[in-house]
Amino acid sequence: QGLYEECQYLFQPQLIVQRLVNIAVLYPGHLTEQSMAPHNRSCLYKVFVPSYTSRVLVEVLRCRGAEGCPLWLRVRAKAPPLHNSTTLDCREHTPCRLAQDLPFWQHWYYVLVEKHPGVPGTVSFQVTVQLTDCSRPSLARPPFLPSSASMNMPHSFGSAGGLALGDSPPPTSPNDTKHPVPIPVTSHAGERCWPVRPTLRNELDTFSVHFYIFFGPNVSVPPDRPAVFVINLLPVLDSGGVLNLELRLNVSSLCGENVTVFGCLNHEVPLTSSDNTSVTCETESLAGFLLSVNATASLSRLRIPYPQTGSWYLSLRSLCATEHGFEPCTNVTAEVYLRAYLSPCINDCGIYGQCKLLRTNNYLYAACECKAGWNGWGCTDNAEAFSYGFQLLSTLLLCLSNVMFVPPVAIAVRSHYLLEAAVYIFTMFFSTFYHACDQPGIVVFCIMEYDVLQFCDFLGSLMSVWVTVIAMARLQPIVKQASVLYLLGAMLLSMALQMDRHGLWNLLGPSLFALGIMAVAWTARTIRRRHCYPPTWKRWAFYLCPGALIAAAAVLLYAFVETEENYFYIHSIWHLLIAGSVGFLLPPRAKPSRRLGPLPRRKGCGYQLCVNEQEELGLVDPAVASINSICTS
Repeated sequence: QGLYEECQYLFQPQLIVQRLVNIAVLYPGHLTEQSMAPHNRSCLYKVFVPSYTSRVLVEVLRCRGAEGCPLWLRVRAKAPPLHNSTTLDCREHTPCRLAQDLPFWQHWYYVLVEKHPGVPGTVSFQVTVQLTDCSRPSLARPPFLPSSASMNMPHSFGSAGGLALGDSPPPTSPNDTKHPVPIPVTSHAGERCWPVRPTLRNELDTFSVHFYIFFGPNVSVPPDRPAVFVINLLPVLDSGGVLNLELRLNVSSLCGENVTVFGCLNHEVPLTSSDNTSVTCETESLAGFLLSVNATASLSRLRIPYPQTGSWYLSLRSLCATEHGFEPCTNVTAEVYLRAYLSPCINDCGIYGQCKLLRTNNYLYAACECKAGWNGWGCTDNAEAFSYGFQLLSTLLLCLSNVMFVPPVAIAVRSHYLLEAAVYIFTMFFSTFYHACDQPGIVVFCIMEYDVLQFCDFLGSLMSVWVTVIAMARLQPIVKQASVLYLLGAMLLSMALQMDRHGLWNLLGPSLFALGIMAVAWTARTIRRRHCYPPTWKRWAFYLCPGALIAAAAVLLYAFVETEENYFYIHSIWHLLIAGSVGFLLPPRAKPSRRLGPLPRRKGCGYQLCVNEQEELGLVDPAVASINSICTS
């Protein structure tokens, strides 16, 4: 870090919401009269579709205009219709009816009545909406009583959610031009009136939720009707993980029949309209996730990363394979093991990834951080993955390249640079095991925590540079306590690495400071001796220049060539070059000084030191004890 200017990107998403207000509300089973003035092009309405509604029918009645019924009827869920929405031309269709099968539950549907361009005069019409619900008991449930859904009990499509078709209508909307007039509506007991079984939610941890089925997890799928289950995902809490669904067929329950159990998972509304829908799990306006199990493939799994919150419906249908396709089975009840749960990541990201909990602003989510070239939601895409041989080769290169520090250690010991030799051994040891622990694949070996190994490796590398340059300066004749610089360097480097281990100045700063000390020391010797230091040309030609060139090449590779793709062999070359440069740059053994030392002191000269033996042992009170001294000189 620090060699290049960091690229800063500004990403500012912008969402503009345009909301229409004062939209007229249509009430199911009631007529609304409307007159469209010549200067008006369209009229917009909305109707709320409650849960367990199987069909929405919009009809335009008593349309009177200059040219028959010059109107277009458009319907769309959740938003006003567009040009590509479901459209019907009332000129060509009499009566003008537009139906939506399997509508979205608990959402507004918008109805747009649009006049043909160039039509003069006023156009008057009536519009009505009919919602098809399942048959209900003869005694309607009062709206104020709790529904079976709130008590976590099985319910049918028409037993909860909104008003029944036979219940009292809501108040009249003030936006209607005339008071609505009730029209007779009959409820259809069709094939879609199947029980919906709820699930029990059990939260274990963040994005770790299990959904249990009452009287489960084994589910019986009858031959004559589907089995429908609902899974409710809460906003924010459940949208940052993965929705997992698992189906396992009990083959022994098929009694030898060629039965296939189809599962269709869809958001907001179950898809159970027909046999064909059970096989394809899609209609003209809806598409879900299809699962299938049979005697050959008895296990099927589905994973949905970052699922949309709300209600998810799973419809299970057993069909028998015949020559003409799939047909309903007779007298065969398939048994299926059903498991549904939320997890932070897919299979915990496997062995080539790590599941991490992330936060972007106020949104909490989990994601896999893949390694060794693996990609995908669960780190299962091996298109660019490293092979085992490649991982083993990269690990061996990074680890065994540190053996190059053995010659510098031998040279340092032979030259009586024991402190330097200890630093080189420290660097070789921790660099070897740090790179063995730092590998992205499965060829990993850690003897300590990763953070400890990294700190010791970085500290050893910087200390090796520091002690080598200080040794080259030969400060002992100039500074009597040269070991102070070693200790000071170790403390300052530890502090710098704790602040930022990847900063540019952590490597450049100590190196430049040590080189400055060496330059000052060499300059002082050159001035004092009036001769260039080091004095011999052989030292420059065979040791200093080659060592400096090797070290400079290593620094250039480390700073400008090394990337994530070529790290394993470029960094190995860095190890070889740095260790080799130390063998060249380390100065030879210092010659013993020929100056005479201080004259030995004569015996008997000096002061006498008297010590009370018992007072030193703490046996008597020094204030009252008799003096029994031992005098030494």
